[in-house]
Amino acid sequence: MNEFWENPFYSNVFLGGYLSVLTIVWGIMVISVPYWGYRWRVLQPTAPTPKSGSWLSICIPARNEAANIGQCVKSALAVNWPRLEVIVVDDRSTDGTGAAALEAGEGDSRLRVVQGSEPRPGWAGKPWACQRAAAESRGAWLLFIDADVQIHPDAPRSAIDLASLRDLSLLSYFGYWTLVGFWEKVLIPTIGWFIRGTIDFERVNLRSHFRAFANGQFILMRRDSYMAIDGHGCVKDQVLEDVRLAEVVKRAGYGAEVRPASWAFRVRLYRGLGEIINGYTKNLYEGMGRNPLVGFGAALFIFVGSLFPFVAVILAVISRFGFGWGIPHTVWIVWLIVICLLQILFRFQIERFDNRSGWFALLHPLANVLLLLILLRSTLQVQVEWKGRSFVDGKASKKKK
Repeated sequence: MNEFWENPFYSNVFLGGYLSVLTIVWGIMVISVPYWGYRWRVLQPTAPTPKSGSWLSICIPARNEAANIGQCVKSALAVNWPRLEVIVVDDRSTDGTGAAALEAGEGDSRLRVVQGSEPRPGWAGKPWACQRAAAESRGAWLLFIDADVQIHPDAPRSAIDLASLRDLSLLSYFGYWTLVGFWEKVLIPTIGWFIRGTIDFERVNLRSHFRAFANGQFILMRRDSYMAIDGHGCVKDQVLEDVRLAEVVKRAGYGAEVRPASWAFRVRLYRGLGEIINGYTKNLYEGMGRNPLVGFGAALFIFVGSLFPFVAVILAVISRFGFGWGIPHTVWIVWLIVICLLQILFRFQIERFDNRSGWFALLHPLANVLLLLILLRSTLQVQVEWKGRSFVDGKASKKKK
């Protein structure tokens, strides 16, 4: 190994070329953040203006969400819409979710809490609960939100306005992450923006483009289009049912778009490290189409493109190992440190864009280590457990527990 680095060709050309590429890539990413921040804001829907007499049904599947459902129900009932109903499907919860939802409703007649049943064979829990909520509803518009979402009063009206203007059958929003615990603040921005960074909104939203995307925290659908594709029955066994639903809608010839809308709702994705690991283990590889080349390729990219400079600096400082022949050892270390600082600056800009302090950017290397481990776990793990239910190869297990 020493002979490799002592050879001037490899040390000066190979390593120098690698570091040059990383410097250019991270430099471009840092410079481009203001532009993409501008594009992100341009794509955000504006304040709504339409008036409508049609019914809006807000459908909330909830399984063991007693800690979240109260605020979710209160925000849903505060929505600015003249003919509104809120339907909570208590998906066989064991923590008092249904009672918490009723308590939050304070006797409001627009709220209905439906007791869910065990999914039929071949159905995953969330699609089954969403299908049940839709069956109980009467709205011309169906808005599916997660039980941990706190929706802005004008968000549904804004979405219906935009969907009507653009003749869409499905419209999904990205909201704002509420981060509370240490691990949430360290990990979720890194993983969340890793996912969002793969989405080119303008291309995905083209009807002619083959890709589709949706965020299950907020999905608005026209009732007639929803029924035409058999509702959530078309994605009944999928763990990533939101994205798959958008794909089905688009293949059926309907319009489907996803938009950033940080004002539209707040959501606390996961509570604690365990939930973060299990939640993203369930979703990451599925979002890559369960393609092992993509999964392992992404893991390799994270290590080579992000983690290696930090590891190399630590090893170089500890061992005083010279990376190059004919070039001072300190040159390589300084160059690696510059690349590390560019990454931290990039994370800092993202944090500030999300109106956060930015201090957790200093823990970016730790976040990438955990992201790498979660990604490998997601790629290698055939069966995952989530909220007491089992998924095998991204689909609901046929075994009953």
